[in-house]
Amino acid sequence: MKKYKFYSDNGHGWLAVKIQELIELKIADKITKYSYMRGKTAYLEEDCDANLFIDTAKIKNEQIDGRTFDGNSPIRSYSPFKKDVN
Repeated sequence: MKKYKFYSDNGHGWLAVKIQELIELKIADKITKYSYMRGKTAYLEEDCDANLFIDTAKIKNEQIDGRTFDGNSPIRSYSPFKKDVN
């Protein structure tokens, strides 16, 4: 079973997913500007993009581990997600 990481800080949360998975599921073009990317990983914002991925990939809660940051998460400084990642 594949595991995913969910990161959060005082204000928001993101699910870390390999960009290639978004491409394979054909949802990379549906990810909003509220998600981030760094290297080959997308950090999907919790309100819409993470749920889109979870529903499409049929991810279960036991596949998600979490980590909370005190203050702002460093994810906030990553590049905004670009739809043209192919």
